[in-house]
Amino acid sequence: MNKSFCLALALLIVAFPGFAQEQEREKLDFEKAIELGLDNNFQVKIAINETEIAEYDRQLGQSLLLPSLDATYTGTYRNEDTEQRFFSEPDPRIIPGAQTYNRNFTMATIYGFRPEAVVALKRLGKLAEVTDLEAKVVIENTVATIATSYYRLVLELQRYDVLSKALELSEERLDIARAQYEFGQASKRDFLAAQVDYNADLAALVNQEQIIETTRINLNEILAIDPDVQFVVNDTITIQENIRLGDLVENAYTDNKQLLATQRMENVAYLQLREARAARLPYLTITGAYNNSIMESDAGFLAENRVDGFTAGATVGINLFSGFALNRRIQQARVQQRNQQFAVEQFEIQMKSDLHRSYNIYTNTKRLLEIERENYEVAVENSEIALERFRLGIASYLEFRDAQVNRLQAESRLIEAVYNIKESEIELMRLSGKIYFQNPQETIY
Repeated sequence: MNKSFCLALALLIVAFPGFAQEQEREKLDFEKAIELGLDNNFQVKIAINETEIAEYDRQLGQSLLLPSLDATYTGTYRNEDTEQRFFSEPDPRIIPGAQTYNRNFTMATIYGFRPEAVVALKRLGKLAEVTDLEAKVVIENTVATIATSYYRLVLELQRYDVLSKALELSEERLDIARAQYEFGQASKRDFLAAQVDYNADLAALVNQEQIIETTRINLNEILAIDPDVQFVVNDTITIQENIRLGDLVENAYTDNKQLLATQRMENVAYLQLREARAARLPYLTITGAYNNSIMESDAGFLAENRVDGFTAGATVGINLFSGFALNRRIQQARVQQRNQQFAVEQFEIQMKSDLHRSYNIYTNTKRLLEIERENYEVAVENSEIALERFRLGIASYLEFRDAQVNRLQAESRLIEAVYNIKESEIELMRLSGKIYFQNPQETIY
């Protein structure tokens, strides 16, 4: 064995009607389950769309540092009967249907530089990073959920295999008890007890069918596929051996996306404080315009008036008093920054505590696995001896049934221990930030 070992338990998935046409179904391995889940899961899709929205917001913030340019064209036409009187002329001047044309083209630009806009742009960039990290958190949580549900289905199929073997032993015992009863070597009570135990094992197998179907539907729901879709799951549970707590903690501080997002939010709070303080600095506004205007009139002092030229201007200003609103904004931003510092410290403690709890479960369950493996080997040998003794008529049905139940329980605890180790391993990988992405800067596809 190298870094990991594989405990393979055979899966019996053709033993009841729900699996009657298994050969026609598509196989689903763990990698394909992850691929389907990340492609179909709606929470993942929403999280990725949120990253796009945050990126659009960041790009929109860049427009705060760019000038605006507007172009307008206005044209008017007037047709009026005009009567004009002048001091130099005693008689009025009457102009019927006097026409007036007015055409005006203007191109204006304005550029306003405010120091807080520069800080706001940095803050939007940090928020885009936070959204990206939060999307990765959703992806990692989805991968963890898929992995847990997938291996839960594997576990339930393995339990079905165990119950099937127990039913086979009960059927063999029932055949022996029937033969002994028919030949007068055993009482009817022993035969009926064997029948009762056989029926109980059959009922347990039927109940396990329901559990498997429910588990499969739960997995389909996480994969965002129709519950009627059937997959063949034939897999084993592989356990890593070289997991060390020190490495997990070290990786968590550099790769845990939720921790990194919380730290980025602390930076956002700091930039909000700087943005509020920057509002006290002077601001600059620059304007410029090009104007082309033509006016033609049949009445009035001017027959034609043309304007063609540029205008420019600049404004420098500073906020002197805003009703103490700016001071309150600064104080609020300062308190928010302290809260984010507390949030980072709180999450670090929570993260380390979760790592220690999960690692403790992981190590203890591995110890239990060794015990259950040895216990299972003993239980198998004991059940085989009891079966042979019962076949020879040396042992009673109670002795055989007790050995059979002990074997069933030992094998159930064994596969449960394997699953518990895998479940703890999945949680440790999630907390350390290594369950899916190799590094926090990896692009989401």
